[in-house]
Amino acid sequence: MQSMRLLLVLRLVLHFLFPGISALTDPGDVSGLQTLYATLGSPLSLASWDFTNGDPCGQSWKGIVCVGSAVTEINLAGLGLNGQLSYNLESFKSLHVLDLSNNQLSGSIPYSLPSNLQTLNLAKNNISDSLPYSLSTLTGLVNLYVGSNFMTGNLVDVFSNLGNLTVLDVSFNSMSGDLPQSLSALYSLSSLYLQNNGFTGDLNVLANLNLQNLNVENNNFTGWLPASFSSIPNLRFSNNSFSSSPAPPPPPFTPPPPTPPSFRQGPISQTPSESPVTAKKSSNKGGAIAGIVISLLLGFILAGAVIVFLNRRSRHNLNDEEKFQSTAPVLGVYTPEEPVKGKNEYRASLLPSDTVTRPPPSGSFKEPILDKILGRKISSRRGKNTISASAISISDLQLATNSFSQEHLLGTSVLGPVYRGELPDGKLLAIRNIDLSVAPSLEREEEFIEIVSNISHLRHTNLAELVGYCADHGQRLLIYDYFQRGSLSDILHVWDESFRTELTWNIRVKITLGMARALEYLHEECQPAIIHRNFKSANILLDEDFNPHLSDSGIASLVFNPDLQVKQSENFYNYSLHQMSRDFYILDGYCVIRFLVQ
Repeated sequence: MQSMRLLLVLRLVLHFLFPGISALTDPGDVSGLQTLYATLGSPLSLASWDFTNGDPCGQSWKGIVCVGSAVTEINLAGLGLNGQLSYNLESFKSLHVLDLSNNQLSGSIPYSLPSNLQTLNLAKNNISDSLPYSLSTLTGLVNLYVGSNFMTGNLVDVFSNLGNLTVLDVSFNSMSGDLPQSLSALYSLSSLYLQNNGFTGDLNVLANLNLQNLNVENNNFTGWLPASFSSIPNLRFSNNSFSSSPAPPPPPFTPPPPTPPSFRQGPISQTPSESPVTAKKSSNKGGAIAGIVISLLLGFILAGAVIVFLNRRSRHNLNDEEKFQSTAPVLGVYTPEEPVKGKNEYRASLLPSDTVTRPPPSGSFKEPILDKILGRKISSRRGKNTISASAISISDLQLATNSFSQEHLLGTSVLGPVYRGELPDGKLLAIRNIDLSVAPSLEREEEFIEIVSNISHLRHTNLAELVGYCADHGQRLLIYDYFQRGSLSDILHVWDESFRTELTWNIRVKITLGMARALEYLHEECQPAIIHRNFKSANILLDEDFNPHLSDSGIASLVFNPDLQVKQSENFYNYSLHQMSRDFYILDGYCVIRFLVQ
């Protein structure tokens, strides 16, 4: 007791003698609050935040809760705040609650989030885009509220490691697509609010969850309600397209659902008990962002992506026989019989190109016309590798491209021209017509089928995935989804300035991190590793929401080009050489560095 009194007296003396010193609050938290204050536009409602002579914890600033010198809660709900969320929220090392609900915040949710966050409440704002992939690292997250915003695209597949999550609210947005498979891992989830979106597909992924509250009203769900839903006390499912016929019986010898794992549950902070019920649709200008701060932060993020990539690469010291055990010429893929183990697992097939891509399980492509046109499935000569893409007849492709007319030509590359095709239902495709003079090995149909089989198993949300192929009458064509915004190279170097202004700092960070993830997947998750060999801005395709997709994965290796070969005596960017295949070499970090300096 005596020591506590002495400490209190000492703190009071320091406060009066040195009022400008942040004597109590952690410097990282002070820095984070300064940046947040700036990106919110220095609002008058937070005028009590005095960074010159004040101390957040010592003076109990508005909306700030501390434990000791650490900021543990930021509660700024309903203050009419404008602007955007700051990019260095990760500086709050002890923050458990971030509540900025019922304001007028715009922009997207930043990738950098507090690592120990338990409650994130951004409901009733003007936030756009989709959920950031960095949410997958917040393993202590208990409550996530992002309802009543302007969020679009798929519900991103980020939930595999969020076993503590008990409340998830994404209602009253403009999301679409099927529900991600990782939702089935949320064994602690008790309340799920999906109402008033455009979600499709069935609800089977939720069948084994112990839900108490489930609202899926006003969506486009189909199929049957799982029988387990009868035990949900508060279930709302009207205004969908559920089947009224009896549900089909389960297949014989169906194994029981897995036992829910045991998670250590952190303390649950006070949060809203009801899902937000209305969406505010007013537009607001973003707050002022200090340019120099954002530039520095972006630099740190980009540098961090490179460092993480190089560190991961350095852990793989496999010999040549381990690296190239595939019977395919140079491609390496994993198959359903050889699941990828690691930080991320990708088990998905394709969705329409106008959505954010973490799709449903393989083989469930549900476009009605594609079901008819892309109906043929062919197995490769290797017994365990089947082609998940679909065979398309040359006659259907001629109709889609007006006989490969010049007005449908998107561009040309070393492998041949690429055309835009449109199906009768309006779906757009990108069709690559391979020039066999530069890839003569593909004249053998079984060789082409083998390559297609390998490429079709590349599944990642940041890869342009293979939709179909054609081998009719000696033709060799690869079909992909068409991305409306074209390539990053077009925006940077071809189109006028008005398009470049859309590449905000947040979008540039999003593109960079997306490409880092794509390369990590190719280099780390695929066994043996796949080297892209042609990583450049022209091969970074952007969808409507500026989600990046790396094209030509596994294709550049089909062409032997001496200009692409790196000889053993060379040393670019001061990186050491590692043998990539029997004929090619790769530089550690070359792909990422090249993208950053172009």
